[in-house]
Amino acid sequence: MEKRRLGRTDMHVSALCLGTMTFGEQNTEAEGHAQMDYAFDRGINIFDAAELYPIPSNRETQGRTERIIGTWFKKTGHRDKIVMATKVVGRTVMDWFRENGQTGELTRGQIEFAVDRSLRNLKTDYIDLYQIHWPDRNVSGFGSNPTRWKDAEPVENENSIQSTLEIMSDLVKAGKIRAVGVSNESSWGTMRYVTASELYDVPRIASIQNAYSMVNRTFETGLAEIARREDVGLLAYSSLAQGYLTGKYRNGALPEGARKTLFNKMQRYEHPRTFEAVDAYFDLAQEAGLDPAQMALAFAKSRSFMTSVIIGATRMDQLETDIAAADIVLSDDVLARIDAIHQEFGNTAP
Repeated sequence: MEKRRLGRTDMHVSALCLGTMTFGEQNTEAEGHAQMDYAFDRGINIFDAAELYPIPSNRETQGRTERIIGTWFKKTGHRDKIVMATKVVGRTVMDWFRENGQTGELTRGQIEFAVDRSLRNLKTDYIDLYQIHWPDRNVSGFGSNPTRWKDAEPVENENSIQSTLEIMSDLVKAGKIRAVGVSNESSWGTMRYVTASELYDVPRIASIQNAYSMVNRTFETGLAEIARREDVGLLAYSSLAQGYLTGKYRNGALPEGARKTLFNKMQRYEHPRTFEAVDAYFDLAQEAGLDPAQMALAFAKSRSFMTSVIIGATRMDQLETDIAAADIVLSDDVLARIDAIHQEFGNTAP
């Protein structure tokens, strides 16, 4: 599988990344191990997790995903062959991430607590890419329109980007992490991270993990140029729009075991114009003789600012379909028609 450089680090990662947020909730440990075996055998060398996972996060299951990955590392001995990415939560109302009920502020004590627990869970001495899951600031995110100014006043005791990177710098020096990334970040925030690394002796961020799909191309508005010019590569999540772009939810369908069926937490994709856009992309895939999921992933993979497209599945046949997208190159005609549909419908599910 094609490998791409991760930011300005010496790490190169596969164009597809195995997402693991279903491990420990929708997928058992055995199923998670089977997915990692299959992905590894087909050339995927980057796994993405988070202290938050599995999804939906709750007090009882938090950390299971990392622990499942850890038992796979112990069983297979493949730790040194995988670029392991995980995340620390940002400021949150969820109070089960820290023993004393703190709620995720990016303070030194909380970050150090989180990274040490992730190291234990993953049964490893180091994390290759340690990502800030969402900003310590008030920002739009997780389904809200990132172009809309919303609740952007500073919060009390907000931790600065510089202070966060200073903590990360100490973790790098201690050998606990190799590189730093951000997630669900804005253009302003991303550039502040880059600028901080130029002004101070702190690590330069290697990546940004934001949503990107045919129904959400808001990354292109400002972040794409930053990603290309500053070598902050995109690790895209939700490139299948949480399954909507596969067609499995068309006409109100609720497949057994699907996330929508189980949790009903996908309202960001449930707008009339989104359904129309999804139908248009699905029809295009059929006309072009393409699997709709593979078309969506191949489109995301084709972007010049893309480092790796995160894929996630609950069934092995889904994973097989997704990984096969690595070999698909879309024609200029299909790409032009995708752009035409986007011009008509826009970003219906930011």
